[in-house]
Amino acid sequence: MTVEALPPATVEAQAPAPSLLPPPTRRQAMRRAVRSMVGARWPLVAVAILAVVVFAALFGPQVSPFDPNRQNIMLRLADPMTEARRGGTYLLGTDGLGRDVLSRLLYGARVSLLVGICAILVGGTIGTVAGLLAGYFGGWVDDVVMRLGDIQLAFPFILLAIMFLVVLGPGVVNIIIVLGIGQWVTYARIVRAQTLSLREKEYVEAARALGDRTVSVIFRTILPNIVAPLTVIASFNVASVILSEASLSFLGLGVPPSVPTWGSMLAESRDQLLANKWWLAFYPGMAIVLTVLSFNILGDWLRDFLDPRLKTTG
Repeated sequence: MTVEALPPATVEAQAPAPSLLPPPTRRQAMRRAVRSMVGARWPLVAVAILAVVVFAALFGPQVSPFDPNRQNIMLRLADPMTEARRGGTYLLGTDGLGRDVLSRLLYGARVSLLVGICAILVGGTIGTVAGLLAGYFGGWVDDVVMRLGDIQLAFPFILLAIMFLVVLGPGVVNIIIVLGIGQWVTYARIVRAQTLSLREKEYVEAARALGDRTVSVIFRTILPNIVAPLTVIASFNVASVILSEASLSFLGLGVPPSVPTWGSMLAESRDQLLANKWWLAFYPGMAIVLTVLSFNILGDWLRDFLDPRLKTTG
């Protein structure tokens, strides 16, 4: 019995190793972002809604048909599309004092975005610096920062905000400070975790070996590598801050009554809901819902877009 010789094993052609690609330019990154947004569809809707809100915040005084605090008692609680006696039309009706709902809605967008963005800047800056120091130095610095965060998280935030606003008084600056301080713990915890993993990387060790100062290593070597998760967190937190501002304004603790906000408009509509004056609560409520929902959708897309595991090459 003869044993036939086996055919030689064929060696499959191996694909050449991919060459290192240069980092994408700004134009290429923008094209990739647009393609990803178009493919997801919903982020485009969110961006369109936020563009309208930003336009209302920037150009509200120019496009509003009336003064938001101008009262017309003769036309109080007027239905939408009511003609004004001195010219103009109340497109969204009037409130209990005869003020134009549309004008107050446009002015309210400015307060909501201003409070949301500025509070995130305040809280994000404090939390990022605290997290970087805690993660890089460790030891007693880490213990102090984390225990302060634990103490703040032990109190319900809304009660803490009410306590500070009762002491400080209502005002845009005060509510920005209170809401900003309430957000720093989230940033500090995430930045600390990222810094703990990055401080032992080779490029950080190389920066130290080259003689870079500690400040340079922290803010020029470590910080740029954690910007992506910070951007995602900020997009989600803007929505939560806008909701918090609306809640505090609803309770009468946000901004002064002379400043129109979406939360105060909802508070003023409580007594008119049973009288079938639906537009007083519907329009500011929809403004809050659409703005918060748009920020959440945009943050969800940013999380997927900035995740390196989901990026494609070529």
